Amino acid sequence: MSDELASGLRELAQDAEIPPSVSGAEIRQRSVRRRRRRRTAVTVAGACAAASLALVVALNLTGGDREDRPSPASSPTAPPSTPSPAAPDATVDLSRRMLTVAGRDLPISSGSVRYPTATGRMMVVTKDSVRTLSLFAGKDLQKVAWVIGLRAADGTTNFVGTLTSDEKAPGNYDVTTGWIGLRRADAVWLYKVLAPGAVVEIRGATTPTPSADLSPSATEGTVLPGGTGGAATYPGRTAGTPAPSVSTEPSVVAVPAG
Repeated sequence: MSDELASGLRELAQDAEIPPSVSGAEIRQRSVRRRRRRRTAVTVAGACAAASLALVVALNLTGGDREDRPSPASSPTAPPSTPSPAAPDATVDLSRRMLTVAGRDLPISSGSVRYPTATGRMMVVTKDSVRTLSLFAGKDLQKVAWVIGLRAADGTTNFVGTLTSDEKAPGNYDVTTGWIGLRRADAVWLYKVLAPGAVVEIRGATTPTPSADLSPSATEGTVLPGGTGGAATYPGRTAGTPAPSVSTEPSVVAVPAG
């Protein structure tokens, strides 16, 4: 390259040269600040790493305790308690021959051992001022006054009404074919107290009636005092009157009231 060309290039470079916008002192200060920022970043990163390591160590030290203790979600819980059924509006104790309602005890006569009264919780579904029911071993259809119809959840039905044929029976012996008989005054009062939807719980078992009693259920196939020839004598019948035959009809028979 000739000297003239080299000299021309130097002159051109000098003409195009742009002086720096920042002085040398400012450049050195910026360099110092950059070094400080790098040291600060390194320090913060080290502190974070140390904190993370401490957390991991703490978790490892206490992890066994947490594994020994089941979490609340996996802890066995007591089974939900089943709500007890509401108290019935009336109860019938066949063993005591007693119907209890509104704090009052009413003597009853229920089905005999041969024709037991169904037990369980029943609901009042009908009320009839007069209804025809069967008495005494499925025979002797009679019109019964102030009758309350009961029905259980399984469809079992029963009745409560006036036992006018033998007012001595309630509280003393059982003479019906399964329905519950009351004295007339008690039946009238109960008819007014129990409304449709009321719950009646019947429990207990029929108590066998001694053969010395004059109840039809107790004298089936037995000889009562004063009887003759081995034939049974029934209240309201003479010794010569044939005794009713035992029927295989259901314990409660209801026909439309005439």
